Amino acid sequence: MGLISLLWGIVALLWMIAALIPFFGWGNWFMIPFAAIGAMIAAIGLLFTRSENNARAKAGLWLNGIAILVGVVRLALGGGLI
Repeated sequence: MGLISLLWGIVALLWMIAALIPFFGWGNWFMIPFAAIGAMIAAIGLLFTRSENNARAKAGLWLNGIAILVGVVRLALGGGLI
């Protein structure tokens, strides 16, 4: 689960970077739910792995959380469209 959430987070961050380009802000509407699913996968990975083996799940949770936060701020600044 940890590796899946880490890869999911990397894809979400790449998608977030692409959505920062002007007129591609609408991509955040699809990236935020995508990253939320990745964060849920990471949370499940944290619950079901031992504490010494959950570094990947923690990293995936952080990456997805950053992508969600930046996406929400970008949508708020652009009025949800741009």
